[in-house]
Amino acid sequence: MDDSSLQLLVEKISFESFGKTFKHRASFNQRLKSTGGRYLLNTHNIEINKKYLDQLGEKELIGIIKHELCHYHLHLEGKGYQHRDQDFKVLLKKVGAPRFCNQLPERKVKRTLKKILVYQCTKCRQSYQRKRTINTNRYVCGKCKGKLAKIQELIFE
Repeated sequence: MDDSSLQLLVEKISFESFGKTFKHRASFNQRLKSTGGRYLLNTHNIEINKKYLDQLGEKELIGIIKHELCHYHLHLEGKGYQHRDQDFKVLLKKVGAPRFCNQLPERKVKRTLKKILVYQCTKCRQSYQRKRTINTNRYVCGKCKGKLAKIQELIFE
């Protein structure tokens, strides 16, 4: 699917589900990472993450399009278009759109792996366990002010 066929699909869903026309532009945005799509307030355009179509299929894509069209139509009507607004929640239920999109399979794998880094002071041998990396040039041992060195990296599932 390319941008022109996405545009036609969005116009069709807008007319069938909302009874209103979609007069702006819909396109795929490859840079979207953690969201299925977004509605741009200034231009009224809709951008969709193509990975959701590739990995989860057309049914998920249609749900994302309906969700973004809820933002679109409510914003143009001057009603509550944000996730927390009652108008938005009611319209989502009416058209059968999801409030949040499903997680991509590739992101699930990344989140299940846990990493623990073990640092040790070269002077007093005090060890520190951290989830995030430490800049050993900047930080020193809290006990004796000695230099820290990374000694181990443990990865769990």
